[in-house]
Amino acid sequence: MMARKYRLGVTRKAANVVVTALLARGIPVTGGTGFLLTTRGRRSGKDRTTPVNVLEAGGKRWLVSPYGQVGWVHNLRADPTAGLRRGRARETWEVEEADAATAGPVLRAYVRKIPVTAPFFDAKLSDPVAVFAAEADRHPVFRLARSRA
Repeated sequence: MMARKYRLGVTRKAANVVVTALLARGIPVTGGTGFLLTTRGRRSGKDRTTPVNVLEAGGKRWLVSPYGQVGWVHNLRADPTAGLRRGRARETWEVEEADAATAGPVLRAYVRKIPVTAPFFDAKLSDPVAVFAAEADRHPVFRLARSRA
């Protein structure tokens, strides 16, 4: 069975509007892992904001793209600066993309923490980390490396 492909349809757009409004007001969503991520558009140069989940694993903070090569992934690759906010709390981070070996355990932890994303992975929760690492090229992982506070 193959993983579902992410499509930004009407329902998901509406959900993103609601989640964005809640996060902008400082109301935590998805178990307190939700933040608004702001990146600089790789072509436009304009700020782009989208709701994301930040995973804490292995004493580090991670951005995971459960839906694949989406816009914010391309933007971070072009300019590895991530703005995170929830309510009035704002942080700016330099990010580093993780290699497959590093991403494997993070992806597994992400799917366990946010199981709604599981259908977008070929790997199942019971699979070893190596199976998740094999999917790292389809689900980019970025470490929040250095705060620019």
